[in-house]
Amino acid sequence: MPKAKFHCNQSRGRSLRKTAVALVVLLASFAASSSAQTQSQAAAQPTDADSNTDWAVATGNQFSQRYAALDQIDASNVDRLEVAWTWSSPDNALRENTKELQNRRMAPGSHEVTPLKVGNRLYVTTGYSQAAAIDPSTGKNLFTYDPESYSTGRPPNLGFVHRGATYWTDADGVPRLFYASGNAFLHAVDATTGEPVGTFGDGGRVDLTLGMRREVSRRGYGNSSPAIACNGVVIVGSSISDGAAKPEAPPGDVRGFDATTGEQLWTFHSVPQDGEFGNDTWLDGSWEYTGNTNVWTLMSADEELGLVYLPFGTPTNDWYGGMRKGDNLFGETLVALDCKTGERRWHFQTTHHGVWDYDLVSSAVLGDVVVDGKKIKGAFQVSKQGFIYAFDRATGKPIWPIEERPVPQTTVESEQTSKTQPFPTKPPPFEMQGMSETHLIDFTPELLLEAKKILAGFDFGPLYTPPNADRPTLNVPGWAGGSSWQGASFDPDTGMLYVPSFTLPISMQLAEPDPARSPFKYVGRVNPRIDGPQGLPLVKPPWARLTAYDMNKGEIAWMIALGDGPKQHPALKDLDLPALGTLARSHVLVTKTLLFVNSGAGLGRSAGDIADEQPYLRAFNKSTGKLIREIELPAHTDGTPATYMHNGRQYIVFALGGSGQPQEVIAFRLGDAPAG
Repeated sequence: MPKAKFHCNQSRGRSLRKTAVALVVLLASFAASSSAQTQSQAAAQPTDADSNTDWAVATGNQFSQRYAALDQIDASNVDRLEVAWTWSSPDNALRENTKELQNRRMAPGSHEVTPLKVGNRLYVTTGYSQAAAIDPSTGKNLFTYDPESYSTGRPPNLGFVHRGATYWTDADGVPRLFYASGNAFLHAVDATTGEPVGTFGDGGRVDLTLGMRREVSRRGYGNSSPAIACNGVVIVGSSISDGAAKPEAPPGDVRGFDATTGEQLWTFHSVPQDGEFGNDTWLDGSWEYTGNTNVWTLMSADEELGLVYLPFGTPTNDWYGGMRKGDNLFGETLVALDCKTGERRWHFQTTHHGVWDYDLVSSAVLGDVVVDGKKIKGAFQVSKQGFIYAFDRATGKPIWPIEERPVPQTTVESEQTSKTQPFPTKPPPFEMQGMSETHLIDFTPELLLEAKKILAGFDFGPLYTPPNADRPTLNVPGWAGGSSWQGASFDPDTGMLYVPSFTLPISMQLAEPDPARSPFKYVGRVNPRIDGPQGLPLVKPPWARLTAYDMNKGEIAWMIALGDGPKQHPALKDLDLPALGTLARSHVLVTKTLLFVNSGAGLGRSAGDIADEQPYLRAFNKSTGKLIREIELPAHTDGTPATYMHNGRQYIVFALGGSGQPQEVIAFRLGDAPAG
């Protein structure tokens, strides 16, 4: 067992320990006075009248609203927004100075963390599963905790990627950071000293590979997203390899742990076991061995209702379900559990017997709306398909009808797809769905003719056209969405929901694996890069968009393209086109005054695509979608922004770099007003 490393910018002598003890006492006093005993209490939505406000949950609050009631930065002064500081991740130096981390496989992946801000500190996690505290005014590193998670090798799926920590205070007011590391340990770190909480689990951590219903290998089982604390219970999902060669992949069961002691309190079986609700949706005994069906993304909770909302992924394997026939509950299902007991309260399966990798990739956004004069506690689940599934979060009843409609059926003899899939009647989808010639790029006759020739090489059809073994099927939206893990933002004052998305077709085909390596009859062969004519996208724009919904009505209020896209491409530059949208993942933050969007540098579709723009931070009018300000960023960004007040100044912070670039956090605040 590797020994954790603790780094601090002060000496490790007795003076530091005395200082740490004093800080614990001070912070405990502050916590007791504010009654901040749980994560959501620490995340109470502040007002701009406060000199200091917090962002204590990765998604802003436990409702996953990505909202802050701040108004210091507004349309009248956003032109003065400037860089306040940048912070360099300790992963940068760690990799540079550690020989074992310098090979390509051990390189950090996307930098996807969202910083937390509580009191006088920011808290982040890193791709190498380190935890760090940062001064919110200066960006100075205050401590780094390194459990050496990388010593066990590369985590499954995305590798060295982590999206953030969970903040919680115990009954004595002592603050803790919880995070599940890439090598499947749940860590509890003292948020004041940066040292492990020795009374939690085994010396400050719990081995998440233990306590499962079957043996789990660390090579295929880890964690990349924040846990969530709800009513004294830390609830943890998992990241499991999507490329499983056998049906017996690690199970995606979700577990609840006592936040004080680390004791495992309950387990929710994502594949229902014998005698459990939903077991009959797994035919031929497939419930005994099927894995995955995991919550790899972020979660939301309503502590007043005592519920946590779990967005589940696809069962093993993503593209072929011949060894797991049936609807496969709780695959691709939103499940509401009792936080304290793990008991299921309600669920809704968004895709039956999934073979499109349409796992639920983001936390449900919780917010109150007024529909036909009735106030409803809502839960809004955005999806890769481009749907928003809207529910009463207390009961699970759809706010507007969701209809089971016939869908295309498989032609593969050993497969058995569902005859119907659920289609929300409201709100309307935010993305292109399905594929036909009417969707093809058609700015010129030449482009359209070439696009038709490309399309002729694929099977295609409406949404939920399944893959087959004879030739590739074009899937729109593809596995990347639609919506992705960045989810959506909600304005509780107006009931507006803001959804960033992009249009990225993929091709999928079933192929027979080597029988010596896999018992599956078929596995998926996926091409995520379908080039259109002359390297342009195959389908019509906008290729990236931001859609605003009035959730009181279930209607689209406005939609805009995000980014100019390839307007300067030789085939387009003389056409005087509007913004087309840049194929990049975008993250949205909403405040009382503005809508902020940070967008990456594009997905680099092909050498012929010159659409990749520099990454930007943009500010929009949240009522109309009108662009007010854009700031070119020094590196690409893959992390959701956070905002907070500190010493009377509002900051906007988010992750920069990763995937070959140094990993940093950048902070913006208003510069001085012009003289006179």
